[in-house]
Amino acid sequence: MKKPSCQKGFILDGFPRTVVQAQKLDEMLAKQGAKVDKVLNFAIDDAILEERITGRWIHPSSGRSYHTKFAPPKTPGVDDVSGEPLIQRKDDTAEVLKSRLEAFHIQTEPVIDYYSKNGLVANLHAEKPPKEVTAEVQKALS
Repeated sequence: MKKPSCQKGFILDGFPRTVVQAQKLDEMLAKQGAKVDKVLNFAIDDAILEERITGRWIHPSSGRSYHTKFAPPKTPGVDDVSGEPLIQRKDDTAEVLKSRLEAFHIQTEPVIDYYSKNGLVANLHAEKPPKEVTAEVQKALS
């Protein structure tokens, strides 16, 4: 917060994850004369999220990414440029995602409720195309 790059504001991604963390964050910010201005909730149906995440494949050395449905490689499982195999991150499997979603629904959804009570939450429709979601983010932050 004290860095020059944070003087006009900053974004916390994936934090806080629990109501206790949110309360502690609010206390810490208050001591600094600051507060949470906005909470962006990227709302999306679990099934759509699963389709998007489990379809992701990457080329490890270049970082190029593909999606089996939305941006498939020319040859399944193979990088278009190098011909090397693509990998799926461990976090992008259905089993891991289900576990993460369970934790989200139990621990993190209450954080949305916590900040909603103060009118700080902007619920964004994350199932829309990326350009539309970006426009929603810009509108919420303006």
